[in-house]
Amino acid sequence: MPNAPSVVGPSAWQPNSRHSVDEAPDPATDSADLIYHAAMRGANCWARNHLGQVRALPINRWMGGTASAPHDRLADDQVLAHCNGKLTLDLGCGPGRFTASLQQRGSAALGVDTSITAVELTRLRGGTAIHGDLFAPLPAEGLWDQILLTDGNIGIGGDPVRTLRRAAALLAEGGVVIVEVDLAHHCTLRRETLRWETAQRVGPWFPWSRVGAGTLGEISAAAEFLVTSLIEIHSRVIAVLTPTSSLD
Repeated sequence: MPNAPSVVGPSAWQPNSRHSVDEAPDPATDSADLIYHAAMRGANCWARNHLGQVRALPINRWMGGTASAPHDRLADDQVLAHCNGKLTLDLGCGPGRFTASLQQRGSAALGVDTSITAVELTRLRGGTAIHGDLFAPLPAEGLWDQILLTDGNIGIGGDPVRTLRRAAALLAEGGVVIVEVDLAHHCTLRRETLRWETAQRVGPWFPWSRVGAGTLGEISAAAEFLVTSLIEIHSRVIAVLTPTSSLD
């Protein structure tokens, strides 16, 4: 395998704008930019699904640091404990709390997000991030030791099996995927169409899935992963998925 630092060094991760050209517009992008700008102004933000059901967005948790609750910082530390010293790709990095924390600890990490605002926020806090789509070509494919799909990002695009298969293609031999899913007593896969809203703005609809811990094993198996660790911290469930090929 090539020497990782020379392949995925920070200088290779800092394009002026998009990582790849001619990408199709992502309907979640404007929605995410809307929410991050509103959150920085202190506005309330929420998600509405196609059934009209509304749930608050955990903006303080996404922003991280002192803005987040103690139990969220504890759960975040659980994620970071799996990543220290390893090459980590943070898919759907948002404002970059994991990407920046890892780099501050001396670990190589790259965040990827379709939101320009999220990428800018990640860079402002000292993290390295690119504007791109996880299903588009990404740097150092096949060389990442850890891939993060936290904050429910296994549901990106509405098909968690497809998302995990894409993660598998990005992993190095022996690598793992760290995911965050719904509480253990939620045993279903719920596909939905979402939009993010504030009192003044409404974002576009985009596909999403909510994965309950009770169905994670089945979904992982369909993508040729095995759940090798699962821990519940307050209302968050953090799991480590290992490719079955690594266990042969």
